[in-house]
Amino acid sequence: MVRTDIEARGVKDAAVLEAMRNTPRHAFVPEGLREQAYEDHPLPLIKGQTISQPFIVAVMTELLAPARTHRVLEIGTGSGYQAAVLSPLAQEVFSIEIVPELAHSAKSLLARLGYRNVQVLQGDGYQGWPEKAPFDRIILTAAPKDIPQTLLDQLKPGGRLVGPVGDGFFSQELVVVDKDSAGKLHRRSVLPVRFVPMVKP
Repeated sequence: MVRTDIEARGVKDAAVLEAMRNTPRHAFVPEGLREQAYEDHPLPLIKGQTISQPFIVAVMTELLAPARTHRVLEIGTGSGYQAAVLSPLAQEVFSIEIVPELAHSAKSLLARLGYRNVQVLQGDGYQGWPEKAPFDRIILTAAPKDIPQTLLDQLKPGGRLVGPVGDGFFSQELVVVDKDSAGKLHRRSVLPVRFVPMVKP
């Protein structure tokens, strides 16, 4: 999967490729779909949520450019797969999931698989995690209509946010927002994407 669907399509960061190789995607996929775990497409979870396409996970992780000293906030834990990919690349990963069943199962699974530097909170991603802020990196795995100011406020100067943004399934773009040392935001669009919407309670 990594060689043919990710590396061959332009993802070059060696640490990201290694994290993708070492993360057992099948463990994060519903049991009845595990024969598709290493195919390059999203798969359904409960309550209309999905586990993202591996190529997009790799692209977003490479764009995020996490370092081993970084504290990373993820909005949209889902099955826990993206958090697991980030775990070896960051110092700490804080992940928020609004669906209680997913938050509980992801927290349990990540602990069972030994991802000791990942914390999962069941809550509203629009509010971020103020008790743990500020963050060096923020990644969204669901699409808001626009990036919540709350999350931008929780991003450190010198930090970066990566996520899908758009109103509707067919009008989303993957964006990168860098906050410079003075706190000014610099936003760029990378490519069109399709993610489930980021929902409010």
